[in-house]
Amino acid sequence: MTDLATLETNLAARIAVAPDTAALEAVRLDALGKTGAISALLKSLGAMNADERKVQGPAINGLRDRVATAVAQRKTLLEAAELDARLAAGRLDLSLPAPPRRKGAVHPTMQVMDEMIAIFAEMGFALAEGPDIEDDFHNFTALNFPPKHPAREMHDTFFFPPDAEGVRKVLRTHTSPVQVRAMQRTNTPPAAPWIAAGQAPPIRIISPGRTYRCDSDATHTPMFHQIEGLVIDRDIHMGHLKWTLDQFIARFFELEGVVTRFRPHHFPFTEPSAEMDVQCDTSGGEVKIGQGTEWSEIVGCGMVHPNVLRNCGIDPDEWQGFAFGFGVDRLGRLKYGMPDLRDMFASDVRWLAHYGFSAFAAPNPASGLS
Repeated sequence: MTDLATLETNLAARIAVAPDTAALEAVRLDALGKTGAISALLKSLGAMNADERKVQGPAINGLRDRVATAVAQRKTLLEAAELDARLAAGRLDLSLPAPPRRKGAVHPTMQVMDEMIAIFAEMGFALAEGPDIEDDFHNFTALNFPPKHPAREMHDTFFFPPDAEGVRKVLRTHTSPVQVRAMQRTNTPPAAPWIAAGQAPPIRIISPGRTYRCDSDATHTPMFHQIEGLVIDRDIHMGHLKWTLDQFIARFFELEGVVTRFRPHHFPFTEPSAEMDVQCDTSGGEVKIGQGTEWSEIVGCGMVHPNVLRNCGIDPDEWQGFAFGFGVDRLGRLKYGMPDLRDMFASDVRWLAHYGFSAFAAPNPASGLS
């Protein structure tokens, strides 16, 4: 019994001075582990006779229970102290300024549009805007679309229900109606401040904005952004158009000697019409402009059709011009390597954090990134 009292005194002293839970666990293993001192005493009960077990059994079991209780109580105190220490070490000083945190980003579409506008502004183009909801004349008729043209069908164009007079407005399918409004000679002011007022030639404008078509896949979306350009002057020809587009492409993609080509095409509002391709390399899942032997269609263009000029009150025998139209989202996708056009409209803040631009830097057409 004296040995048990001495063992209990020693264990109690070690438990009381254990500085942390790791040291306390070492004491517990020395006493109650498989090879611990108390565990060895419990195993020795089997070798005792019945009278000895009656005396030693309760004494050893009582010691085991008292040591286990002491360990548990000390552990509770040590864990509370350790938690307090961690909280004290991780305490925030609320008087310090908050770390810088990016609150938002400029959407790549807006960045690309600003870059394009800046480049064309340096080339002498003025900015013109118009309404998203258009009438048939400005969206189709003035632009030489025949009555049965596919663009006038429901599967290509978003039509509004007929109004009280039976007239159906449309969500504009291009920003060309802005060009029509700019060409129309009129002495009346525009119906709204964002609508371009008519002006007499010479004309040199770009018309950026949202456009809408019934289309959706990896390279098309129901709503997208365009920048169209229009030049009306005397003695304008396709050479002026090609030079303008070549200069823009080289500046926008920050490359010298970009190779482009014209392919014959058809648009109701231009004659002759063409699509311009830019040389690229699509190997490795990336589009590298100015490399390789492949081609990517990048802009539709042509000489303004004489019928369009007449519809806008301009004499085609005196004035000529060219027009072109870029998809802003598609250009951004090519320049900044975004694989799917639909991601640009998915409202995913993670995507925007990756592809977005600083809101405090102006677009730099010479370098693209700001």
